[in-house]
Amino acid sequence: MANPVVELENVRREYLVGDQVTVALDGVDLVIERGEFVAIVGPSGSGKSTMMNLIGCLDRPSSGLVKIASDPTSELNDNQLTSLRSKAIGFVFQQFQLLPNTTAIENVMAPLLYQGVSSKQAKLTATEILNRLGLGERLNFDRNRLSGGQQQRVAIARALVASPDIVLADEPTGALDSKTGAQVIELLKELNKEGRTIILITHDLEIAASAPRRVFLRDGLIERDERGAK
Repeated sequence: MANPVVELENVRREYLVGDQVTVALDGVDLVIERGEFVAIVGPSGSGKSTMMNLIGCLDRPSSGLVKIASDPTSELNDNQLTSLRSKAIGFVFQQFQLLPNTTAIENVMAPLLYQGVSSKQAKLTATEILNRLGLGERLNFDRNRLSGGQQQRVAIARALVASPDIVLADEPTGALDSKTGAQVIELLKELNKEGRTIILITHDLEIAASAPRRVFLRDGLIERDERGAK
């Protein structure tokens, strides 16, 4: 039975740059089911960053409909959009974006504290997920004492800690060497097998091949939508 967690219907997003209108997405339709692992693939300027911002509730469409976990984003005010984003989406970024001057566990606790979870419960939950990701001995390490791969695992733990519907990974291996990057992709695959919805944004065809479904963007349109192992 269909259980969509992301729905885009005839989505158009345009920007006014000076006196010129730039169309970033031009009438895109896309449905991602709960539990899928999908790569959104395309070169610079293809529209994938715009799509990421729409799925991530960081932006609204110029026209068309975007639904995240059944909520139409265009009908939500800024506070409601922020709330939806914090509960439904876990972000993993290329540059990790860990909080400065904080430890691994403090980074992972942050989303829970933002949602009003007690410090004690947030610490217990963060400890559990960091242990699971192999960082139990690094809980109190500042980010500067963590390797790139460890920092990305902290970022993944932070994305997962509030049990979001979607894990949105933006070029998550871009700042890593190939071996560590492969380990991160394997971790995302494992999380997907457990039922997490993974959306991977990438320009790298080799990385995209890791996903069972690949949506290729070009010039603001979906060029093709592939399923199955390559």
